[in-house]
Order: sequence, then C-alpha cells, then structure tokens
Amino acid sequence: MKRVAILISGGGSNMVRLLESMTGDHPARPVLVASNDPTAGGLAKATSMGVETVAIDHRAHRDRESFERALLKALDAAQPDIICLAGFMRILTPDFIDRYAGRILNIHPSLLPLYPGLNTHARAIAAGDGFGGATVHLVTPELDAGPILGQARVPIHPGDDPETLAKRVLAVEHRLYPAVLRRFAQGDLARQDLSDA
Repeated sequence: MKRVAILISGGGSNMVRLLESMTGDHPARPVLVASNDPTAGGLAKATSMGVETVAIDHRAHRDRESFERALLKALDAAQPDIICLAGFMRILTPDFIDRYAGRILNIHPSLLPLYPGLNTHARAIAAGDGFGGATVHLVTPELDAGPILGQARVPIHPGDDPETLAKRVLAVEHRLYPAVLRRFAQGDLARQDLSDA
C-alpha cells in the first residue's frame, strides 16, 4: 500500500477528490495533508475526512530553503511514497524535488506544454485555442515541464471567459487526478487521457 501526502494552498477541491478516491481496493492511502497557509480551507476538510494535517506558514520563514526544511521534516515523518501537489502555490527548489525525484505529481490547468505558469485559461482564450484542459505530470526542476501522465481536454466555447473555462476544467481535473494517481500507485506510468468534448 502506497503512502500519499498531499500539498495544498487553498480550498483543496482536488485534494478532496484524491482523498475520496483512496478507499477500497485503491493501492494507496493518504497519510498527510500539508499547507503553506494555516488559513487554507482544505486543512479543515482533510481533518474532517480523518487525515492528519500540518500547516507550515511560508511567511514565517526567511527564505524558500528554510520553509522547505520545515516542510521536509513534516513529510519525512509521514514517510510518503508519493507526493501530490493539489493547488500548492509554491515553487519547489531543485533540492526538494531531487529528494523525492520521480514521486511528486502535479496537476496543472492547461494542456502542457502549452501555457506553463499562471493565467492559463486567459492565455488559451487569447490564443484562439479550440481546447483548454488539465495535465497531470511528474514534477521536475523545470516548471511544469515533467513527463506527462495524463491530460483532459475541455472545449473552449464562443463567449467563454477565464472563469467559465476554469469551472469546466476544474470538473475534469476532479476526474483526471484520481485516475492518474491510482495508476501511478500501481506502478503504471502509461499516459491516460480523458475527454470532456
């Protein structure tokens, strides 16, 4: 049984879907939900679902390395086999990523390699793209550039704005991330694509 830690910064809707999925014959179980923001709404949700939580306020640390040392201490105590970034809004250093190389997953709201970074939906609409979507990928030191494990495509409708597109993309994220995690926990790195067309 694989041990999973989930890192969040906000409300944790993807985290909730991951936690809900890790039951029954699932090959993994959650052992920790951690956040860089003590006020993150997802912490209370995780607690209510019976998962241990920890908050390490990045603002209380003088630099990224100091914050990551505190985060690593909490993670190492939980001994995760897999770390899932679920709306975790901190860029991790190469040293942190190397510590858990090949074991960190992230979900990003675009069809990578298109639109790494922020403002993905506005950028897709401005480019006149026919589809937006989401990508689950392995985390590497280069931002949003790791091997792709799964994608979900969402059509961009005439009149869409970033908010309407984001809402539809989030709905497919909630299906994609649990599906990829299950396969990854079984050792299956084959790409898995979903469509909402």
